[in-house]
Amino acid sequence: MTRFRETAPSIERIDVSAYTVPTDSPESDGTYAWDKTTIAIVEASAGGKRGLGYTYADVATARLAQEMLAQVVTGRDAMNVPACWLAMVEVIRNLGRPGIASMAIAAVDSALWDLKARLLDLPLVTLLGAVRESAAVYGSGGFTSYSREQLQEQLGGWVAQGIPRVKMKIGTHPDADPQRVAQAREAIGPDTELFVDANGAYSRKEALAFASIFAAEYGVTWFEEPVSSDDLEGLRLIRDRAPAGMDIAAGEYGYDSEYFRRMLEAGAVDVLQADATRCAGITGFLRVGALVESRSMPLSSHCGPALHLHACCAVPNFRYMEYFHDHVRIERMFFDGVQSPVKGQLYPDLSRPGMGLEFKRADAARYAV
Repeated sequence: MTRFRETAPSIERIDVSAYTVPTDSPESDGTYAWDKTTIAIVEASAGGKRGLGYTYADVATARLAQEMLAQVVTGRDAMNVPACWLAMVEVIRNLGRPGIASMAIAAVDSALWDLKARLLDLPLVTLLGAVRESAAVYGSGGFTSYSREQLQEQLGGWVAQGIPRVKMKIGTHPDADPQRVAQAREAIGPDTELFVDANGAYSRKEALAFASIFAAEYGVTWFEEPVSSDDLEGLRLIRDRAPAGMDIAAGEYGYDSEYFRRMLEAGAVDVLQADATRCAGITGFLRVGALVESRSMPLSSHCGPALHLHACCAVPNFRYMEYFHDHVRIERMFFDGVQSPVKGQLYPDLSRPGMGLEFKRADAARYAV
């Protein structure tokens, strides 16, 4: 039998743009405050198709993608995304892997996966290999800058939409946190799961004390970054002593497999989190998924729900997607095809190729950097 393969299209060009969008209200967590968010968008072209990828990062990330990564992948086989990914990882060696370099790779890599799926006229989840038809989400926001009214309206609004789990920020004013958590519980009722995220604001002893209060009095079942995610010993301590039924989660600041491997080897978390817009894209996210699966632990995605949806439906040991207020708002502003939760689940649109997103260029133009 004669074997043959049609010539695959080469990547013709990489276009990069960046946009800064003001928040709809001042936002803060236990260790940071912000009033705007920058999104770097990459478009990859080949064979008459255009793939879309993005990351949430400083405009410097967009510059790195345009000035260094674009030339690395242009001309390569559009079907060989992992080879492109490896070439990008190699070329940024002297810049350092964590930080903007990995986020720039993430934007290009996700655009290349979207492009490949479009060239094959397939939804990305079909190309990756679906293991589930939908991904469970939790509503995420509840910023420490919010008033009681804002906090309760947002969290209660997600419950009214049918989302059975929500997460709020804590840690800016620790003494007020039990009262704020009580206000959240009042708004969402007794049957909705309540998660809290300190973003590393607490000391070990504070975190242990609050874990007991949050679990016993308000039924909190998820405690994210009770201490710094760099304090693996502290995370392990809190995980070992946390009340039964409370999961300790962290990992959103991971940029490479070694970071996640160290966290897993330390036994630091019950649920590992990864962010495809930080950990070098869809390729990086799938690599973390394999690492987590080898440890028989669950993986959850951090922020950027529209970019994560198809990948989360292809990861075996998946737990939850973060339906983050700030990013949901931007993704709806910038892209057609963004999915809305149905009874707490996001479903990929299998009628559209790639990630199913189309860039609303005219709508985004006013925010261009």
